Amino acid sequence: MSSSYGKNIRITIFGQSHSEGIGVCIEGLPAGIEIDIEELQRFLDRRAPGKNAYSTKRREPDMPEFLSGMANGITCGAPLTAVIRNTDIRSSDYSELFDVPRPAHADFTAHVKYGGAQDVRGGGHFSGRLTAPLCIAGGICLQLLKRHGIEIAAHISSIGNVSDAHFDMVNVTEEDFFALRENDFPVIDFASGQKMKEVIEEARATGDSVGGVVECAAIGLSAGLGDPMFDGMENRIAGIVFGIPAVKGIEFGNGFGSALLKGSENNDAFYTDGSGIHTKTNNHGGILGGITSGMPLVFRAAFKPTPSIATTQDSVSLSKMENVKLSIKGRHDPCIVPRAVPCVEAAAAIAICDAIFENNKIRGV
Repeated sequence: MSSSYGKNIRITIFGQSHSEGIGVCIEGLPAGIEIDIEELQRFLDRRAPGKNAYSTKRREPDMPEFLSGMANGITCGAPLTAVIRNTDIRSSDYSELFDVPRPAHADFTAHVKYGGAQDVRGGGHFSGRLTAPLCIAGGICLQLLKRHGIEIAAHISSIGNVSDAHFDMVNVTEEDFFALRENDFPVIDFASGQKMKEVIEEARATGDSVGGVVECAAIGLSAGLGDPMFDGMENRIAGIVFGIPAVKGIEFGNGFGSALLKGSENNDAFYTDGSGIHTKTNNHGGILGGITSGMPLVFRAAFKPTPSIATTQDSVSLSKMENVKLSIKGRHDPCIVPRAVPCVEAAAAIAICDAIFENNKIRGV
């Protein structure tokens, strides 16, 4: 399986949803970086299951155990390896799925590729559970970037047909980010957030699920980061964001909305304030030709509805090659978008760190 990402800071994620544990190995971190474990745990808690009424009832503390790469809380130059033990598993809930794949899930394609040897329990290595170790790596990268004046935050842009306000792509600030982090349901507009919760509850009550969009921004980035063509910042970010299960689309700046505009409407006029060059608008989302422009980097990721729903669905018996009905048991999120917010932040932080390390702009603190 291809479970590694990055060239300069390389992460490899291991484990399955119901294996003994899940974890990450991070290579390329400079020696001498102090990791704030309490801050990292607060970040992981934002993603952890079982925290509220709109997430799965599976309860995991998600406390990482560092096996190597640190001495007295400081990176020592060796690969940093952390593991999270799985404690609240109910594998019997997935017994039927060894033979009957869930619609819209990787059960069928995994069966074809791995010949039935894949771990079906809880989705195995395809599970959203694997975003916990992603958040370990991302949480560390967020700390490192913050110490160099770079901040990243995300919010729920929409759930179902209910939308939040967008980031001000020209003037988004650290204060905006702070307000989101203080909100256990990260939205800009409180009223929209309440309506989103109602949409999630309606889906849960009817045995269904709902998807949505997460908007993420990074500020403090200088111009000149990234490369044209295949190593552009869009490529780097998209490559890791699509590693988050359920992501089906990504756009930067105005994204697909740019296709509806004329050049005179979409182009961002340049100006100078005497100390630097900026743009009056930010339809380009902070990236031009794969390279950062110095404006806020803004992108959105679309998440499909959770495939595991209580509503009876059509599927097939793989052993009998017969059409059957499937009623899924177990504990599942009616909407994974709220818990995906820190995952998107983590992915962005890893991608940006990887690009910055290439330019030798960050070293030990």
